[in-house]
Amino acid sequence: MTTETTGAQSPRRGATAAPDEVARFTAMADGWWDPAGKFRPLHQLNPPRIAFIRDQVAAHLGRDPLAPRPLGGLSVLDIGCGGGLLCEPMARLGARVTGIDAGDRNIQVAAAHAAQQGLDIDYRHQLPEDLATMGDTHDVVLNMEVIEHVADVDAFMAASAALVRPGGVMVLSTLNRTLKALALAKVGAEYVLRWLPPGTHDWRKFVRPSEMAAALRPHGLEVRALRGLVYNPFEDSWSLSRDLDVNYLAFAVKR
Repeated sequence: MTTETTGAQSPRRGATAAPDEVARFTAMADGWWDPAGKFRPLHQLNPPRIAFIRDQVAAHLGRDPLAPRPLGGLSVLDIGCGGGLLCEPMARLGARVTGIDAGDRNIQVAAAHAAQQGLDIDYRHQLPEDLATMGDTHDVVLNMEVIEHVADVDAFMAASAALVRPGGVMVLSTLNRTLKALALAKVGAEYVLRWLPPGTHDWRKFVRPSEMAAALRPHGLEVRALRGLVYNPFEDSWSLSRDLDVNYLAFAVKR
């Protein structure tokens, strides 16, 4: 219910990154790896997110998701990687991982933590449209809790799609633009439960699944799977669900 796309320097004019979003998280960059801190929701979301990525990619490629390194040999790009909360698990699953972010402080924090863990991850302070101009492509592109924070969804989707090789996949997660999401993900999470700093999200920028599919389709990507993420207050945990009303994940394949 938060983002992994922010950092320290304002992006150039016309970039997909929104300057206010980049600035908002600058002060929090040092807290990425504190599971009880401001990024606690992402730490809690990570197990079902990782399971969805692993299982969908493995099924698409005919691999065993429970193998020790089911993503072995695959190139994974995490757009808006933040402090590396997804990059590190992807590396442990066997992937060659690149993480990019609009904030240079995020990249510094991510690189330092990966070095402490002995993980070889290629972190770059870079925007997806810049990487796309270099002709870089990957087997798996991750867009997790990013879309609702960018300046231009269509431009961002176009740049991200260009980074998926033919036959490759994109995994996305974001917030649905429903009244239920307004009540739970915006008002509840920010002002009642205080999970997130007030102002973290703008409900008007939430993206419906149909809008996501429509934005991907012109770039050769077809959504093949949708799953919701729901919170259990009694267990204080998140799990995958068929309920797409608030948080949801999508798996798309490039023709």
